[in-house]
Amino acid sequence: MSRSHPPPPGIYVPAVLFFDDNEEFDIPAIKAHILRLAKGGVTGIVVQGSNGEAQHLSHEERKQAISLTRQTLDDNGFQNVVIIAGCGAQSARETKKLCSDAADAGAAFVLVLTPSVWPNTMTLEAILRFHREWANIHPIVLQIADASPIPYMVYNFPTVTAGQDLDSDIIIALAAHPNIVGTKLSCGNVGKLHRITSTVPATQFSTLAGVSEILLQGLLSGSSGAIAALPNIVPKLHMKLYTLYKEGKIDEAMAIQAQLGQGDFATGKVGSIGGIKALVSKHFGYGGVKVRSPLLEATSTQLSGPHFAKLEELIALEKAL
Repeated sequence: MSRSHPPPPGIYVPAVLFFDDNEEFDIPAIKAHILRLAKGGVTGIVVQGSNGEAQHLSHEERKQAISLTRQTLDDNGFQNVVIIAGCGAQSARETKKLCSDAADAGAAFVLVLTPSVWPNTMTLEAILRFHREWANIHPIVLQIADASPIPYMVYNFPTVTAGQDLDSDIIIALAAHPNIVGTKLSCGNVGKLHRITSTVPATQFSTLAGVSEILLQGLLSGSSGAIAALPNIVPKLHMKLYTLYKEGKIDEAMAIQAQLGQGDFATGKVGSIGGIKALVSKHFGYGGVKVRSPLLEATSTQLSGPHFAKLEELIALEKAL
């Protein structure tokens, strides 16, 4: 197997997915959101990420979300915006199917969580075998990274994987596979990020911060950028920081980083996915607040107070760019 290329460096957004009152896709709102993100300059969009409520979608809906995103980007002159598809599932068999579907629907990369239903069985050997096998044990059954028709990224998010937190040794071992080309670190561990970037070259393996609150710190430690939820609200502000970093204007970038750190924290306080949808709907004129059960819509209490005000300050900065 020849070596696959990692995604281009930059800012990626795990896009929220909008629903109508019947919890069906709100296609005009989904398109409007994709276009606002693209016009904001983001490098790519993650479809079916945690913020996209992937676990609440059928296989057909997951394919539809990817193809709708690709078509919307292509029809509006954003062919260079990259699509990464979240393809995690609780079995290797289903994950391989999702990877194949993602490729057929127009994704360029897949992003895969480690299974979490039986966390006590997920030993080092089990984790490595789940993501990559190289046909050493079961030569007829390819594991996911071998079978995926498009390049593969490992998603480390302890909050949604029953506390499983892949350490730098595991991720570096996985990076040796020719089709594993990156990782998203939603653990927010800058030390882990730096250990990976100082061991595996960015030309071979893309290490991406998973939260905005360490975007600049990650870049200074060798990351390729970030996949983070907050750009759903303020994509231009993230791209402004990224540009300042590339220009060597670190003090100016750090001033924006301080704002993003406040905003990342505030997002969790206003209802996370539900809060993001409420803010986008209020300030950008599309979409609604519906989420699929068991998620809850943001409450009126969450959508008030100092944390909500902090996010509205960020939106004012966004609109001024």
